[in-house]
Amino acid sequence: MQTTILANIPSPPQGVWYLGPIPIRAYALCIIAGMIVALWLTHRRYTARGGDGDVVWDAAIVAIPAGIIGGRIYHVITDYDKYFCEGCNPVDAVKITNGGLGIWGAVALGGVAVWLLLRYKKVPLGPFADAIAPGIILAQAIGRLGNWFNQEIYGRPTDVPWALDIFYRVDENGDFAPLTGRSTGEIITSVHPTFLYELLWNVAVFVLLLWAEKRFRLGHGRVFALYVAGYTAGRFWIELMRSDDATMIFGLRVNTIVSAVVFLAALVIFFLLPKGRETPEEVDPRRNRGDAGETGGVEQTATTAGPDDSDAGDPDGKWRRRLRNQKM
Repeated sequence: MQTTILANIPSPPQGVWYLGPIPIRAYALCIIAGMIVALWLTHRRYTARGGDGDVVWDAAIVAIPAGIIGGRIYHVITDYDKYFCEGCNPVDAVKITNGGLGIWGAVALGGVAVWLLLRYKKVPLGPFADAIAPGIILAQAIGRLGNWFNQEIYGRPTDVPWALDIFYRVDENGDFAPLTGRSTGEIITSVHPTFLYELLWNVAVFVLLLWAEKRFRLGHGRVFALYVAGYTAGRFWIELMRSDDATMIFGLRVNTIVSAVVFLAALVIFFLLPKGRETPEEVDPRRNRGDAGETGGVEQTATTAGPDDSDAGDPDGKWRRRLRNQKM
């Protein structure tokens, strides 16, 4: 029995630290870290395929706030009884630092914002979506660490050796405060760490995307469709393990149903989209008209992209030779 306890995964003693009156929240730090990694990876991938690197930063400006708003809206809608009930405080619906972002809403509203931006810039959505997909799933994996600090997104009680211990937390007045308090050392329960299962699944999907893209030369939005299908497949079975409160439809958690529907839709779209990968001219048609940015991503591709990335977007080397001739 003692060995099992030692093998359990402990929750952090707290998820919020205070720098004077300023709260430093682990959940927010994990979200920010995920965003930074996603932006770095997307910029590298998009420019390697002939895209303008400035488009990535422009997209971030609209996608990040839209994604946060969309994620919160989805969470509040699907868990409305936590915010709009007798004794509830509706103001809590906007307290995003307390946790609660639905990835479905984040991707949906963030995607719409990026689509509108690219439409305005006259840049195809497919290549950009393919470039950002691995970064999104990796950011989701990093963000799941925030759920660990918040002691949320966990499964049913279990005695498996890797069970997660949920601590009783209190504030400075001794009142129960699971999000902002500090652990008393008392273990409330030991549960399946479903946040960890999803983290590991997301990392596996990230590796799958990179492998499949290179192996089958995926393009035209098929990498993004594969990301959606891969993520929802994992989310489906992970949702079946969770025991925290959730809106139920036909006896199933709402996210279980959403996962199944979105998975099927993504699978159909994956097989309907064109095969093959876009040329650099197709990634950013503005270059043919000479109206791209002054220091666009193609210049970066020729100077900073690695051999694998350059070959992926330009297997015959024609685009790179054309760039060298222009510079001469």
